Amino acid sequence: MIILNFSFDFTDLNPLLVKKNHRILLFFAAFIFATLFFSPGAFAQQINYKKVSGTLSGGPIPFSPDPLVNMRWDSPKATDDLEAYQLRPVAFTVSSPGNFDMSNFNKKNEIVVNGTGDIRFDFGRVSAGWLEFDSDDLADSVLMSISEYNEPAIVNNGTEHPFKTAVAVKEGNTYRLQLNKLWYEGVRFGWIHVVSHKKQWHIKNLRLVCQIKPTNYNGSFACSDPELTKIWYTGAYTVKLNLLKDYFGAILMDRSDRHSWTGDAYPAQAASMVAFGNYDFVKKNINNTANLSNDIASYALYWVLSLIDYVNYTGDTDLAKQYLENAGKKLDLAYTHFGKSPVLNFYGWDERLGAGFENPGAEAQYAYSMLSIQAWAEYSKLMRTMGNISEADKYQAYATEKIQLIRKGHTWLNTFGLHAAADAINTNLTTKQENNILFNKNFTDRVNRLSYSSFNEWFIISAMAKTQHFDEAISAIKDSWGGQLRYGGTTFFEVFRPQWNDILTKNDAPPNNQAGYTSFTHPWSAGIVKWLSEEILGIKPLEPGFKSFSIKPHLGKSLTYVNGSTPTEKGLVSASFNSTSGLSKVTIPAGTRAKTIALPLGKNIPYSLKINGKLQWRAGSAGKSKISLQSTQTESFLVINNLGAGEYLFEVQYKKHVNQQPFKNLPWIYKVHAIRQDSITAGNWKGTYGTEGSVLFNLDQVGKNIEKLPPYLSKVTVLRAANVHRAVQDDGKKLLQGGSQNNSFGAVTTKDYEVCQQSLIIDLPVNDNSKHRVSLYFLDQDKQGRRSAIEIFDLKTRNLIGPMIYLKDYSKGKYVSFEFQGPIRIRINQVRGINVSLSGLFFDKKN
Repeated sequence: MIILNFSFDFTDLNPLLVKKNHRILLFFAAFIFATLFFSPGAFAQQINYKKVSGTLSGGPIPFSPDPLVNMRWDSPKATDDLEAYQLRPVAFTVSSPGNFDMSNFNKKNEIVVNGTGDIRFDFGRVSAGWLEFDSDDLADSVLMSISEYNEPAIVNNGTEHPFKTAVAVKEGNTYRLQLNKLWYEGVRFGWIHVVSHKKQWHIKNLRLVCQIKPTNYNGSFACSDPELTKIWYTGAYTVKLNLLKDYFGAILMDRSDRHSWTGDAYPAQAASMVAFGNYDFVKKNINNTANLSNDIASYALYWVLSLIDYVNYTGDTDLAKQYLENAGKKLDLAYTHFGKSPVLNFYGWDERLGAGFENPGAEAQYAYSMLSIQAWAEYSKLMRTMGNISEADKYQAYATEKIQLIRKGHTWLNTFGLHAAADAINTNLTTKQENNILFNKNFTDRVNRLSYSSFNEWFIISAMAKTQHFDEAISAIKDSWGGQLRYGGTTFFEVFRPQWNDILTKNDAPPNNQAGYTSFTHPWSAGIVKWLSEEILGIKPLEPGFKSFSIKPHLGKSLTYVNGSTPTEKGLVSASFNSTSGLSKVTIPAGTRAKTIALPLGKNIPYSLKINGKLQWRAGSAGKSKISLQSTQTESFLVINNLGAGEYLFEVQYKKHVNQQPFKNLPWIYKVHAIRQDSITAGNWKGTYGTEGSVLFNLDQVGKNIEKLPPYLSKVTVLRAANVHRAVQDDGKKLLQGGSQNNSFGAVTTKDYEVCQQSLIIDLPVNDNSKHRVSLYFLDQDKQGRRSAIEIFDLKTRNLIGPMIYLKDYSKGKYVSFEFQGPIRIRINQVRGINVSLSGLFFDKKN
């Protein structure tokens, strides 16, 4: 293997193109990086996976993004190596159509290159792979790029290649974008950049080579809402892409954290069990992470919950016995932590949880306490089922003692925020009255019932299910996971806000933030797969290994049918329910028993029920029956108890069909108003902005701001920012200071490309409750194509109180103004460009 002989002539770069399009500088930087740091042996490791060995079978599943969703392998095992397949693009975009003859691309996969320019290829979905093409006559200067979104990706320092643009590695006539020792990245989009041109040449057999762990879809899910069906399959695909040879991966894009994360594996393993039934690989990953908590207190408890999940689904009680001491130590450590505010390090990326590693505070501590109670209670239940009464009693006593201690505080129902309330409800130890109080306080705001990551949102919708708010849960799911699909996602993200869809177009580069450079393929967001199978389809184990189980689907007001299956070690548990027709089918495998099957009726009034053609129930009939009619506020069921192995056809005849009132989504409500942007005033702000005060960052020297604060504000706190002082002119005028010719200007910036430093914070702790106007002045001083996104939070609760504001084209300066009330936090996120650059704050009376 040798490196492509890359001949680069600085005169090949069009100076106007460089001035107008900063991405050329990115390509040049990538070239320099490759030239200086790549050597023929830099990536000497050979990747030589065999071609996928499965067989395609069954009909199409249009809601799955997985190109191999219908491929089945013979007895796939945890020990299987990865295999490879190839994808061709589904679309392409050419920057200079006259320089690329694409006429034979679709038929022959051949491109004739006649000049410089860029070709962007869309492979239609994110895959774990690398970009290649063949050429036997390449003579030009060429770079290649990849990304999960529609611009070449950039990530933080610390990885082998932060810029996902580089010179290709040449092997024979094959040119490969090889960015790390394992070769693969998260790839949906790929680019070929012809930077200089000497003579005509040809690109042939352009492909994305993809890796995959042999994995069958043994589970399934479908319902009357196509978006929910697509969410199930997208979550499953997100996990499947991250199944590596020996462990569950946590991210596709190489940004220096591509290793096993124990807490991330909890929802990924849960999804994997219901979608694939690859229990041996889940077991292997539990073994791999048994002594790995990533120095995150909650992750140790998520490992225990993963162990409980695995045993409940498989019946492998031997593994639980093997880890009695290990699990006990983790649970006992949580007991010693209780009420002492231990170092958590991380509980989630949401602002209310401390924004990741920044500052997990009171809400994170409350949530961790409730997570501890949940882990003790669930472990106690498992131990009791296994006959280990002493361990069961011990951890039940822990849970009972601490939930009573929480109640004695008397303030918890008012002080718990969304995440702590969800974790409290998930203990299954709260009362109906307590649940109602927690729900009404924390789950009825459409904006703030969403966590920043779908990882934490899984716990929130789990709490909604426990309080029987299924319509509200479905609404939140469609906002969070459905919003990612509407953004163009074919996998689920590390973090997401529905507001992205309001300010950006499909597949755009996303806001980067406290989580760093945003990952579009993060299997910690896949807990929704298990939720849909357990709560909407309704299949749940009651005893380890599905010795007994229940099926209680929840269609709410919006769904009319659901069907699917869950793989168990004893075979598939399958179910199909249609509340409109009254027809349902259930398959119970040998060695299992359905303790409860609930047939959803909507609010229709049933007259009779036949099971396998025989009349088993009639409304108003006297006598004992194992069938009963049960109702909630939104749903009714015919409940059958204790059915053994077999196939069952249920036929409900209705006395009356009742149309339900459709569920009405809550509105998006924000407290921040009168948002506007001003690109006219530029540096001439006096008389327009700052009538009540101003802050000019690093104006005369680094670390020294010029402040004149209004009486309602004693200080302005800037966090996570770098200080910059620059004396730069624009059109002959010094900026800030009202356009004065005698003063320079400065800025605070984000600390790109450091890990998790892609946002800066401005705290405004105002001391009154009047409405005020603040204007933020942004200046892209060195014309780096900066794009930024602004979030506004209540400083006390950290609730989101404003829509996201998108900012671009501010090389000549731009003001972003809005009206607010009370103390606020402003978080400014980098989107593209080298960083965020904020030069001033200006305070005025509200309009």
